Amino acid sequence: MAFATENAPPAWGKKRAVNQPKVNKAKVNKPAIAAAFSRAAGSYDTAADLQRETGHSLLALGAQHPGQRVLDAGCGTGYFSRLWRERGKQVIALDLAAGMLEHARQHQAADDYLLADIENIPLSDQSVDISFSNLAVQWCADLSVALTELYRVTRRGGIILFSTLASGSLDELGWAWQQVDGQRHVNDFLPFQHISAACQDYRHRLTPQLYQQQFPNVIALMRSLQGIGATHLHQGREAGLSGRERLMALQRAYNMQSGYYPLSYHLVYGVIYRD
Repeated sequence: MAFATENAPPAWGKKRAVNQPKVNKAKVNKPAIAAAFSRAAGSYDTAADLQRETGHSLLALGAQHPGQRVLDAGCGTGYFSRLWRERGKQVIALDLAAGMLEHARQHQAADDYLLADIENIPLSDQSVDISFSNLAVQWCADLSVALTELYRVTRRGGIILFSTLASGSLDELGWAWQQVDGQRHVNDFLPFQHISAACQDYRHRLTPQLYQQQFPNVIALMRSLQGIGATHLHQGREAGLSGRERLMALQRAYNMQSGYYPLSYHLVYGVIYRD
């Protein structure tokens, strides 16, 4: 597994100008997203190398904050809810996928559990000190709405910590699929500029990072995506993409690097300061 990091200077938010273009909204099928992640609940933690890497980095960004009440928005199996709780925090675990939330509950990962959408959080204003969201907001229909909700439920003096995927993620896979049948079959993620625009009303800092995984074959690569529920979800599941013949065609079309099949993720880490 290879890593390459590009650090951006701190970007401090300014009030959005009148002519500032609106952040693009992604087309999402939320029932399909919830169902896919529910199906993946049992296998998620064994396959989620990327999620653990980003989550630990995000956790470190807020480790020194003295606040006691944490919202884990998009908690998944509760892996990071549990780590926050081990640090003495009171944790609310929130997820759209009932299967994920039940897995977290069974493992006593948090103090409270909410089956809910990050774009409509059923908490009162200023009710938590830290809002933590690791690789979840990319599944939202409107990033601005999700960040507004996280800001709303966070108390003054608190922080919002989030990581998300930006455009360029999964491009190797999308290019290979395009050679096979003319379709990309991967999710489209927001460009970094649009993520930055969604943060401009807040005092914030964004850091991009490139993360690349390497696989011995395309079957292993696709299984890694299925293991974390991250199939082509923005517009719902597509049938017929996992037949062995099609996977072999995909493998022939895939650009290898040094004997491996690479898969890149363009990550963005965000810290928003609740004023």
